[in-house]
Amino acid sequence: MYKVFVNESPLILTNKLSETANGKYFLLNEEAIGEAITALSKKKLSEAFIYHPNHEEILRKFTKKIPLVVAAGGVVTNKKGKVLFIYRNDKWDLPKGKVDKGETIKQAAIREVEEETGVKGLKIENFLKTTYHIFKRNGVYKLKEVHWFAMKTSYTGELLGQKSEGIEKVKWKGPKKIQKALENSYTNIKILFGD
Repeated sequence: MYKVFVNESPLILTNKLSETANGKYFLLNEEAIGEAITALSKKKLSEAFIYHPNHEEILRKFTKKIPLVVAAGGVVTNKKGKVLFIYRNDKWDLPKGKVDKGETIKQAAIREVEEETGVKGLKIENFLKTTYHIFKRNGVYKLKEVHWFAMKTSYTGELLGQKSEGIEKVKWKGPKKIQKALENSYTNIKILFGD
């Protein structure tokens, strides 16, 4: 099962019909996927399901209908145990971005965090999880697959939000401020903190 978020509503790709029992399910074709995304984005449905019997095939077939954008990012912790957040589009988020051609996912994660925040000396500790969400670019729906890594740094310099990416603020946040930030964040970010 894959949870793909459309705004904050889940579009669940599943190979178990039993999971779709209480919700509206759609077939794995372009028209039905478009209907599901539209219904979720207009809040006509709180969740929707796309069913396909083969779990290994479902994501591959879905990405033949909706172009896939692979991205990587980090949950960065400093020496004080604070986590690095960015503020963009009126929400608290974590630094992430598209994997460039010829780059590994880990290289992209480090590069994107550096570019979006100005933080240097990043070390990847471990892989956390992969999240999925739908976004619209130039009138076309795309699926963003984000690979998240836990990172550490001893950087104490200036935080510089990447203006060209619309980043207004970059902040280190402790436990109380993280909870407050998550109240104005995305579901996929909350998932990384166990919410």
